[in-house]
Amino acid sequence: MSTETPRKLPGIPDIPADQRTPAVVQLLELCHRQQEQIQALRDEVARLKGQKPKPVIKPSALEGDRTEKKQGQAPKPHGKRHKTAELEIHESVKRQPAETIPPNSRFKGYQDFVVQELRIGVHNTRYRLERWVTPEGESLIGQLPAEIGGVHFGPQLRAFILYQYHHAHVTQPLLLEQLREWQIDLSAGQLSALITDGHSEFHREKDALLQAGLQRSRYVHVDDTGARHRGKNGYCTHIGNERFAWFASTDSKSRINFLELLRAGHDAYTLNQAALAYLAEHKLPCAQLQALTALAPAVWTGQTAWQAVLAQRL
Repeated sequence: MSTETPRKLPGIPDIPADQRTPAVVQLLELCHRQQEQIQALRDEVARLKGQKPKPVIKPSALEGDRTEKKQGQAPKPHGKRHKTAELEIHESVKRQPAETIPPNSRFKGYQDFVVQELRIGVHNTRYRLERWVTPEGESLIGQLPAEIGGVHFGPQLRAFILYQYHHAHVTQPLLLEQLREWQIDLSAGQLSALITDGHSEFHREKDALLQAGLQRSRYVHVDDTGARHRGKNGYCTHIGNERFAWFASTDSKSRINFLELLRAGHDAYTLNQAALAYLAEHKLPCAQLQALTALAPAVWTGQTAWQAVLAQRL
């Protein structure tokens, strides 16, 4: 087999634009087409010999005219976008020139200059709750706004603490130091309580997410992962699909635990014909099935009550 290296094609001379007559332009185009055809034939011969054809090397981005527009790309609008045009303005301040305005000067309107600023600082509110005593001796006291929640820290402050701790992963010591620098009178214990306690609304919202996801999904994926915390095994279970994701931390990864999580906050245990049919389908022993059939239909509230029934009947 011949290993002769193909000769390099002669280069096409660079002819100045003022010397490019119509005949010269046609001749240059013919040369370019011939070079492409010759290179295509060489690549085909290389493929037949089991060799690699000449690689296609794109021109460097540093070369050529950078202002060339890509095909199909819409041209960019001229001028810069006014970045502050869509901002909500909270305060407008008028400023006069530092120089004295001469007489007979004409007012030409305003030139706007928008400044974005963040206001962070303590804002304490004293709620003075009126106290009344009725002729019957009953005490009447004014009510706090619902968003206060009976605690001495406002909703914006609580939301900031939860965001910093859970989303930004700021540790409690650093978060406490930051809040105290802003003159927030807060102890380490109070900060911990704000992070861990009184979040029943969030749990209800999370359970509502699972309920909505189960109602609108034809299938769900489930997976769990384990980790040790304070010397004990714990598990985080995920239920979801491409539409939603729901997580819960428990002490077990059993099938019973998964079924409990699927209840999504429901606390009722219902024994009806559908439940009895399911038990019969899964070959529950006849004695236990008859004992439960005698109780149906019935509803128990809470796992403790349901476990007590099972202990008595089974």
